[in-house]
Amino acid sequence: MKIEYSTPKQTIRLITTTLFLFLSFFSNAQLKGGHILGAMGLQSGTQTPANTLSVYVPGYLYDAGSLRDENGDKSIGNPDITMFITGVGASYVSDFKILGANYGATILLAFASNTIQGNSIDAKNSLAFTDMFIQPIQLGWHNKRADFVVGYSLYLPTGKFTAGASDNAGLGMFMNEFSAGTTVFFNDKKTFHFSVLAAYEINSKKKDTDIKTGDILSFEGGLGKTFYLKNAEKTGLKGILNAGVIYYLQGKVSNDKIPVGNFVLEPTKDRIAGIGAEVNYFHIGSKTSAGLRWVSEFEAVNRFQGNTFFLTLAHVFSLAKEIKD
Repeated sequence: MKIEYSTPKQTIRLITTTLFLFLSFFSNAQLKGGHILGAMGLQSGTQTPANTLSVYVPGYLYDAGSLRDENGDKSIGNPDITMFITGVGASYVSDFKILGANYGATILLAFASNTIQGNSIDAKNSLAFTDMFIQPIQLGWHNKRADFVVGYSLYLPTGKFTAGASDNAGLGMFMNEFSAGTTVFFNDKKTFHFSVLAAYEINSKKKDTDIKTGDILSFEGGLGKTFYLKNAEKTGLKGILNAGVIYYLQGKVSNDKIPVGNFVLEPTKDRIAGIGAEVNYFHIGSKTSAGLRWVSEFEAVNRFQGNTFFLTLAHVFSLAKEIKD
């Protein structure tokens, strides 16, 4: 049996080639944040009415059509990744005032499949409990021609996460998010409106690693029209219909930090834009609502580009005390 030994030059060449491939992979690597684009749309800068508790079931589906490189060119076509999220949530708005605004809070327990961690195409996991969303503080103001809302949210790393695994259900990090937005009304009846909600996400290091996702800035909103639908007898309202064009924008404000040996890679920041449509209907008699959003993405850099679908079903409980004669 003949035994072949590598020369020092061959060993150095192998190490150099391996390191080059490793750096090539991470030079385009981008890490995903917790903010789910498409969760907000028309009237994103408006808080729901006071003294209400809304229980809702979201259905989020993201179909990645391509993976874009740092020049925005298609690096991989049809990556065959479809991410899905569902769960149950509750949103409460009180009549308690802080600085003239109504106080509110939201919580969402969610389950996700094929959780996208970054721009890796091997994200495959069955439906599993993912990171928890909590918004302990939301303040909302209502004026004649404009509404305003500010909030603080956090994402808790409750989903399964192991560095390097392809079946992670969570992102393995704490995420703090600060948001502010407005809905502007163009007429006295508040039926024609434009909204924008800005959110700034600050991320911790991932579990058991020194890997850190950069800060992320997102904008969501839309231009829409509200229709008040009367019942058959024309004696009262049957429902409220909202329809219009929606959009979102998202980009890294600071670079991801990925330690490699004795130095830290800071890959080029990613960004994405999207435009689509929304329709939602609230049935006054049953106090239930259903909404559907669709957004087609464009101008992606260093990330997936595809289509977002967001379906929400909700029931609103009125907590206002009845006035007795």
